[in-house]
Amino acid sequence: MTMYEKTFPNKRFKLTLEFLQKHVSTSETIFDFGVPNPFSKIMEENGYTVKNTKGEDLDNDQTALQTEEYTVFTAFEIFEHLLNPYTILQNVKCDKLLISIPLRLWFSPAYRSKTDMWDRHYHEFEDWQLDWLLEKTGWKITDRLQFTHPVKKFGLRPLLRYFTPRYYIVVAERA
Repeated sequence: MTMYEKTFPNKRFKLTLEFLQKHVSTSETIFDFGVPNPFSKIMEENGYTVKNTKGEDLDNDQTALQTEEYTVFTAFEIFEHLLNPYTILQNVKCDKLLISIPLRLWFSPAYRSKTDMWDRHYHEFEDWQLDWLLEKTGWKITDRLQFTHPVKKFGLRPLLRYFTPRYYIVVAERA
């Protein structure tokens, strides 16, 4: 079963692409943290040159951050899976990054797949926590966006998802 077999995050991908296009030129080379994925393909289809990591344990191995050639670092929906995003941010060698994360929801527990050890959230960030992490590692946020992710289900939590921001995306430059 693939990650998006039953649902495809059209709203999230649309808003992420718009934010990317606002801040990154297609002449820049993107190092997209994580293995190739549906959004990597969307970036390529929109004229971006995209490189990805190869599936290595990114908490323990940041070699690719130092050896690849890139002008923009992106990490879309990956920092929540890492035990140590601080070290990752210290090892980014370019001067611009875009990061998006799912926000911690007070009405929903941290996500944890019972069958895939890589598909678990170690961090469930609040916006200020990502801001602080970036500041502590020498980055200055120049733009940010939060947005909701409604689901087509009935109930109190699905209703709350219409009003409560679920995603947070930032662009930052080296301070």
